[in-house]
Amino acid sequence: MPLEMSRDVFITCAVTGSGSTQDRSRHVPRSPEEIANSAIEAAKAGAAIVHCHVRDPETGIPSRKVDYYREVTDRIRDSEVDVVLNLTAGMGGDLVVGPTTSPLPLAEGTDMASANDRVEHVRLCRPEICTLDCGSMNFAEADYVMLNTPGMLEKMCTLMIEMGVKPEIEAFDTGNLWFAKRLVQRGILPEPALVQLCMGVPWGAPDDLNTYLSMVNNVPDTWIFSAFSLGRNQMPYVAATVLAGGNPRVGLEDNLYLSKGVLAKNYQLVEKAVSIVEALGVRVIGPEEVRKKLNLTKRTPLSE
Repeated sequence: MPLEMSRDVFITCAVTGSGSTQDRSRHVPRSPEEIANSAIEAAKAGAAIVHCHVRDPETGIPSRKVDYYREVTDRIRDSEVDVVLNLTAGMGGDLVVGPTTSPLPLAEGTDMASANDRVEHVRLCRPEICTLDCGSMNFAEADYVMLNTPGMLEKMCTLMIEMGVKPEIEAFDTGNLWFAKRLVQRGILPEPALVQLCMGVPWGAPDDLNTYLSMVNNVPDTWIFSAFSLGRNQMPYVAATVLAGGNPRVGLEDNLYLSKGVLAKNYQLVEKAVSIVEALGVRVIGPEEVRKKLNLTKRTPLSE
């Protein structure tokens, strides 16, 4: 992909994520009501897309309970604020092995669900977008593997397309982009694909600029990409992504701070991203323009 500065960009807000951040900031939303309200505030601040996980309201532990997703999406839809819904489909692929001396049987924390179960909330809630993590990966947060086999990814992608939901390819390294291209070549993933470049997530692609440009250069010219980095590099990557021709993502999933020692709320991170984008002379577009750009269909949830 040739590097050409974006002139019209959309901002995604990743509202809460699945990391163990619930006890590190009082602003990380836990309940479906808190997640929905935070997403609505982010949309008012300029986010065209909200990317949502759900958590147990009492403990804040990440969940994939369908009822929580339904409440979040219903609350957002019932508000007077328009925003593109993007739900995760990354849960249900956690593989935790035993100690190095005895890796089997699998240890507590393993959550391996079927392809259908992993996208059941997507089928019922019918967002415009849902994520597809295009590979397996070791995570530094704990001793486990996010497991996504080729067959699992092909099946999940097929289900998403049948549901009328656009997959957002989550690329944690260049090999994930290679696999996404294979999905296109096999006719499973329609073009133009939507890609999220996930930088600085241990142990995926580090967020140095050389690696980032390698990721960008592996995105086909016809595809549309967003990107983010973690922590203190979140805002620098807003500018870097615009300069590279992409669309920035911010939010508490990836960064808890507005500035050093100052805990952020989602809408504040979006406001800061908007100010950076506009300072570059670039226009921030809203949800209706995003739907046209990405060929998305806004729908109501299934009644079952």
